[in-house]
Amino acid sequence: ARKVFEEKFGAEPEVVAVAPGRVNIIGEHTDYNEGFVLPCAVDRVVCVAGSCRADEVVEAVAFVLGEEGRFSLSELSPGGQGGFLAYIAGVLWAAREKGLKVGGLNLVIAGDVPIGGGLSSSAALEVAVATAAKALFGWDIDPKELALMCQRAENEYVGMRCGIMDQMTAVAGEEGHAVLLDCRSLEVELIPVPERLVLVVADTRVRRDLVSSEYNIRRSQCEEAAKLLADLLGKEVRALRDVSVEEWEGVKGRMPELLRRRAEHVITENERVLRAVEALKEGNLPRLGVLMNESHESLRAKYEVSCEELDALVRIARSVDGVYGARLVGAGFGGCIIAAARPEAVDPLKAALEEGYYRPRGLEPAVYVVRPSAGARVLSARGRKVGSVEDGTFAS
Repeated sequence: ARKVFEEKFGAEPEVVAVAPGRVNIIGEHTDYNEGFVLPCAVDRVVCVAGSCRADEVVEAVAFVLGEEGRFSLSELSPGGQGGFLAYIAGVLWAAREKGLKVGGLNLVIAGDVPIGGGLSSSAALEVAVATAAKALFGWDIDPKELALMCQRAENEYVGMRCGIMDQMTAVAGEEGHAVLLDCRSLEVELIPVPERLVLVVADTRVRRDLVSSEYNIRRSQCEEAAKLLADLLGKEVRALRDVSVEEWEGVKGRMPELLRRRAEHVITENERVLRAVEALKEGNLPRLGVLMNESHESLRAKYEVSCEELDALVRIARSVDGVYGARLVGAGFGGCIIAAARPEAVDPLKAALEEGYYRPRGLEPAVYVVRPSAGARVLSARGRKVGSVEDGTFAS
């Protein structure tokens, strides 16, 4: 990013910042239901090199995409930009809405988070831009506020009604740890990940246009189910998070079929996240694998966000000796799976996925080993190197 910046703008960038992608070990479609998730930041990042300009123009180069563009801060309006510029504009719009100073910028974006591959490249881009802008403009904003601001950018400016998990993981990540996130309180507990557990991500290479539309439909269905459950239980149900498994068992027979399936996934998935945390703390990796498998079956049959290709990758991964469990990760309808494996199972797993999935379909294999890694940070400011995560960490 620094080299491209110097070639494009003829000077060194004032700031270089990075934010990681993330993978969610378990807890899918629970974040926007104010529930629990267990992601980790990964060792793949979006890097932003940036400097201030004297005018109100933002000029950006997305090196990985081979694209560039520009817009004026006077044009900031939800839906005003498309492509990668929408995420940059969204962050600056959300910052201005929050009363923070914004100005013209020269930016170069690079990195190695696969785009559209289930590792949340969009949140990594938002958080990297916000981290760079914070350093450039001197924003007085803590990491949680920064994550919420980036979420607002994606919700209201880009138009994707995502939960808070991706942005919070990008700021709260810690090397060697998963992040147990309470999506209501935004409380974070860092959970050590044993070294003998390897996380492997495999990309279906399938992109479905219906992801955003179906995602928003699922979210609306959950909100409808929560209202109905409030009536059935005679208590406040702000979100499906407020319904325990025991309460659910008593009323699920009175729910309409479609809403029953959607709600059952979310309510039981929240419970699986908490059981998974116990399994990690105890070092019970086979138990973690069982919970991941149960998560996938629920996403497939009850939440109906899987597809033939995801199911095929999961089936192949589970057939490999030394793989504890596998599930789809992300919104679904394509994208990636995550498998939890012993270190010695990684090479056989890669070989099985290539032989059973990629080669028969004529696809280039896309399998990544990811490691729990640090959150967003400034690497250099005004030519000098900076420490790791600024503003401290979320360690409890």
